[in-house]
Parts: sequence; structure tokens; C-alpha cells
Amino acid sequence: MHTPILDLPLNAIDAAALPRDRLALDDNALEELKTSISLHGLRQPIEVYELCEPQGPLLYGLISGLRRLTAMRALADMVPDRFPTIPAFLRHPQDSGEAVAAMVGENEQRADITPWERGLILVRCRNGGLFDTLDAAVAALHPFAPAMKRSRLRALAHVVEELDGLLEGPTALSQRQMLRLAAALRGGWAELIRTALEESRARTLEAQWELLQPVLAEAEATLRDPAPITRPDRPRRLLRPRAGLTIRRERTPEGYLLRFTGPEARGMMIDQVLDDIERMYAPI
Repeated sequence: MHTPILDLPLNAIDAAALPRDRLALDDNALEELKTSISLHGLRQPIEVYELCEPQGPLLYGLISGLRRLTAMRALADMVPDRFPTIPAFLRHPQDSGEAVAAMVGENEQRADITPWERGLILVRCRNGGLFDTLDAAVAALHPFAPAMKRSRLRALAHVVEELDGLLEGPTALSQRQMLRLAAALRGGWAELIRTALEESRARTLEAQWELLQPVLAEAEATLRDPAPITRPDRPRRLLRPRAGLTIRRERTPEGYLLRFTGPEARGMMIDQVLDDIERMYAPI
């Protein structure tokens, strides 16, 4: 059945009606699209649905076409009379979950959705009440994905769930990096990873990733060759002996490091630690 194309006012469409799987639009791609629309018009209509509870002039929620809508609105600001409306297919999803699934399905055809964004939309949909669990979100938004891909998507969502707000520019993480983090988080290293990021002064993703390398390397080595458990409280990798002081143990190729962080990690305290170590291991 042929779906009619509607010409809708730009201000009648709510671009934020659904959780979206794209955190940012590429400026260069947006400029190219604006030039193309200005010269040739919009070749592909957007997709919308009618809002159950319209807010003022907003009558429709956006399903797909965020970049197209953004470009048209930018052009309308420049030349108001030339771009008053945008062509749109009116869809009739049964609920918001189905609408999000349609949006994700459309975006999956392109390669510019990052692994972090793929995990983030699952977490947002679960947290927003569209789905009860992450498994339900994966099943609804990726109904035809094979089991291996579903497992990877759950892993991406787990990384977002644990580390959202701690990483700088996480959309730059590759899928391999995300899956390494996911394996370490599942293996019981979540608190150590979060603490390392919270206590660090690193302010770029590259610096944060470098900071986590000893933790990830030890986690991966432990997962490959787990040591027999002789005591459930060993090995000790994280210690907070008092407020304002955190001590982390890290394994390196040369041995082990103890990292002292926090406002209480001052020179006098470190000197006392070294004195105590000297007394413990000095020749009798």
C-alpha cells in the first residue's frame, strides 16, 4: 500500500520525542546535506508519528531523519520563505518502543552510529521504561540480529551502564575497546575501573585509556588463567583506609605499582608508608 507523503511545518515536529541513538551530528556531513537540499531539494522524506499528547505546536514525533530535519531547519533560519515545510511519511507504530525500533533499524543501515551510541540507546530505553530489561530492549530494537551480535550489544550496554559520565568523549571508543571494557567489568573489575577514572586527572579519552591499560591487562590475564581461590578477600586491588585516601594495586610487566590518590595522599604520609615498608622488610 502506497504511503502518502505529507508536507509538515518544521515547528510541528518534536525531534526529542524518542530516545535517540545518535549523540551528535557530523558538522561536515550536515553542511554537505544543506548544500544538496539547497540545490536539489530533499530527496528522502523523514518519518514521523502522531503524538498522543501534543505539546503546543508539536504534533508529530520524529522517528527517522534527524540530520535531514536539522539541515532543513538550519536552511529555514537562513531563508524562511523557501523552506517552510518538510516532506514526511506518517507512520503508525503501536507504541514508543516500536517507534524507537523503527528508528534504530533505519540507522543500522549506516555505519556512523558508534558502539557507545548503540549501547546508550538500549540503556536509555530501559531506563525510560520502554522496556523492562536490557535483554528486552535488545530483542525489540534488533529483532533479526544473530545471537553473537545480541551478546555484543548487551556488552556495549553494560559498559554504558557502568561508565557513563566517567569517560571523556566515549563515542570515540572502538567496538574492540568497548568489548575489552565489558569483559573486565563482567569479570569483577568494575569498582577498580570506576575508581581509577574517578581519581584520575586525565581529561582526554586517550589519557584515560592509557590509564586503564594496566587494569585491563591484569583483568585479561586473570580471565585467561584464573588463580585458584584460597581466600575470598584476595588479591586486594583497592583499599580505602580512611576518607580522602585511595590505594590501588596495579600489575605491570616490571612488577607492581601502588597508586595513592585523594587529598590525603601527601608527601608526609608517603614517607611514613616507606618507613613502615622499610621496617617490615629490612634485614633482621
